[in-house]
Amino acid sequence: MAKRDYYEVLGVSKNATKEELKKAYRKLALKYHPDRNPNDKDAEHKFKEAAEAYEVLSNDDKRNRYDQFGHAGVGGASGNGAGGFGMDIEDIFSHFGDIFGFGGFGGSRRGGRRMTKGSNLRVRVKLTLDEIAKGATKKLKVKRYVACSACDGTGAASSSDVQTCQTCHGMGQVTRVTNTILGQMQSTATCPSCGGTGKTITKKCTSCYGEGIVKKDDVIEVNIPAGVAEGMQLSISGKGNAPRGGGINGDLLVVIEEIEHPELIRHDNDLLYNLNISVPDAILGTPVEIPTLNGKVKVKIEPGTQSGKILRLRGKGVPDVQGYGHGDLLVKVNVYIPKNISREERKILEKLKNSENFEAKAKTEKGFFNKVRDFFEG
Repeated sequence: MAKRDYYEVLGVSKNATKEELKKAYRKLALKYHPDRNPNDKDAEHKFKEAAEAYEVLSNDDKRNRYDQFGHAGVGGASGNGAGGFGMDIEDIFSHFGDIFGFGGFGGSRRGGRRMTKGSNLRVRVKLTLDEIAKGATKKLKVKRYVACSACDGTGAASSSDVQTCQTCHGMGQVTRVTNTILGQMQSTATCPSCGGTGKTITKKCTSCYGEGIVKKDDVIEVNIPAGVAEGMQLSISGKGNAPRGGGINGDLLVVIEEIEHPELIRHDNDLLYNLNISVPDAILGTPVEIPTLNGKVKVKIEPGTQSGKILRLRGKGVPDVQGYGHGDLLVKVNVYIPKNISREERKILEKLKNSENFEAKAKTEKGFFNKVRDFFEG
């Protein structure tokens, strides 16, 4: 199923302010909240969909990338869980509990315990233009924190060494009452004894020393969609660091680096190739071979071709990352003028110099400068 536009999901315009985004998300979150819609898969889907849209649009960097590249700019076009943030209900309560209150309505759903999320990892992947055109699968070796296998990430020597926190009684939060001139003020804060987990450890695991995580080398396979660009970032959900004491893994952020092609210059989805031909070939015409991302193609240079002429090979550019076709390959013809010529060549040119056909014409090909400007300025 194709992802819906995030602005459409929240029902806001593309220039919506952060306050408008928050208001729209809160309205949807309350409407489709699991406590109001028990065992309703459609409501749960819409609850997650709204959270994912708000997660992107409320972040300036992610919103800019989404506005420029669509879902692919924030990981919406790749595999391995990168097609979205893979947010489950616990993720949403962890990220946005402040918007509609921890633990659902009345705090019955999750007892108010804070779900910890591990830190994200960022790696850079270098791709050739050929790999970008076809898409690529890369195996990335990363060092990351994973849950300790000896204690299953609890940090305890055994299950009996994990006890309910006596300070918050497993709630993960403590309520404080402060007397003010306006009366008593009640506030809720993370439990200082257990850090919000609701549990304490009496005997630590000897493998991870109570941390619940260990560092290891990991190989992660990433499917990179065709058409990505320099600086684009893909998010692989759950492949970042595991948090201490259990919780949700962070994400692996894959930043694209594009290796310069030896012959082709990329501009968005279009490609430019500089073709150098001789004066005789420009005058008489000649067949030439042009490199493309799918091998060489033959192109006929017509007799009388002017230097600077741009030939367009439609569909021979880079595929659009959203799947909307391909760009074009623009071939710029450059007529080579030799700096040094022989005595015999000079005699031939002297004979042609006064020929009417070799007189310079003042007329410039209409639209040429506009074509070049449009190409480079997008």
